[in-house]
Amino acid sequence: MKCGIGKTVRKKRILVRPALILALLLAVAAAGCSPKVSSFETTGVAMGTIVSQRVYGADEAAARETMARITEHIEATEQEISWRIEDSQISRINASAGEAAGCQIAPALGENFRQLWQLSRDSGGAFDLTIAPVVRLWDIDTWAVEGVGTLPTEDQIREKLACTGYEQVTFGAALAQGHGAGNSCDGSTGGSGSESTGANAGGTAVERIYLPEGYQLDLGAVGKGLACDRILELLAAQDKDIQGAVISLGGNILTYGSKPDGTAWKVGVVDPEKPQDYLGMLTLTGTHFVTTSGDYERYVEVDGVRYHHIIDPSTGYPADSGVCSVTILSDNGMLGDALSTACFVLGAEQGLDLAREYGAEILIVTDFGELIMSEGMRGIFQER
Repeated sequence: MKCGIGKTVRKKRILVRPALILALLLAVAAAGCSPKVSSFETTGVAMGTIVSQRVYGADEAAARETMARITEHIEATEQEISWRIEDSQISRINASAGEAAGCQIAPALGENFRQLWQLSRDSGGAFDLTIAPVVRLWDIDTWAVEGVGTLPTEDQIREKLACTGYEQVTFGAALAQGHGAGNSCDGSTGGSGSESTGANAGGTAVERIYLPEGYQLDLGAVGKGLACDRILELLAAQDKDIQGAVISLGGNILTYGSKPDGTAWKVGVVDPEKPQDYLGMLTLTGTHFVTTSGDYERYVEVDGVRYHHIIDPSTGYPADSGVCSVTILSDNGMLGDALSTACFVLGAEQGLDLAREYGAEILIVTDFGELIMSEGMRGIFQER
């Protein structure tokens, strides 16, 4: 488009100040010559799922660089929290279980753990950051992919449940004394998520976490949400090269900013009965985290019974709460991830209450196909 002003048709004399003429000229020039914003896309695999990125910007090089950095953030998060990686932070924490000294952790990760500990408490244990021993016993993820596995026995489940319980996890260097060999899986000793924090010789605060012997942590239920939080930090810190973005990590979606044409983001909610199709659409503006947990994601069937990957910490078996899908809309990716799991385990009524307590919107699909949602969700969800 050529910058400038077209031919003027004179109808009557109008007195216009020179300063106003200059302002109008500048406005027209700015509108006509502003850089064109385009969309750029990439797809890859990380954290065991498909990762799709679409970013909007005027500079392709900047957009490609941002997408590469997003991929780096996802991979770095996986390297930090995957228990399958020998030297990850989670692996070091798990290796310290039962040790009096506990394990020193990065302050940011320590804050994440404290938030998850609090949500574990607020949900009555429906989300439990120590459920790893039971999850690994079932090993639904491997079973569903490789088709090889067996149902655990009641005795095996009972044994692993004895090594769970978020209440037994404590924080802070001041608690180093009192943790040791006596902290076995029988639950006879433990903490209460204490807020005490120690300091090193230089006076800098040091965060430590303590696990009883036999306990294990697994952030698999919230890892993708945590990665989305870190992606948002990256996008928010960039110098406005990126106007908007939508990032998908499996069942986790991050919308950021806006589209160039001003239209809303459209996020599909999977139909649990037909996972290849959508139940409906969320219409969103601005930045949001959308997380869905469902029994259709990873499961196996034995003698006509479906065993899915979402474990009820109170029973040690796949959750059976009358719910087959939970979608959470929140302003925190990690907590949204944890909420979708907790609300799935709790069921519709208690799930609605917990989501409300955390200021999140929620959409629940029951086993009978009924849609139950928060008031705020009703305003943004359109069923097909």
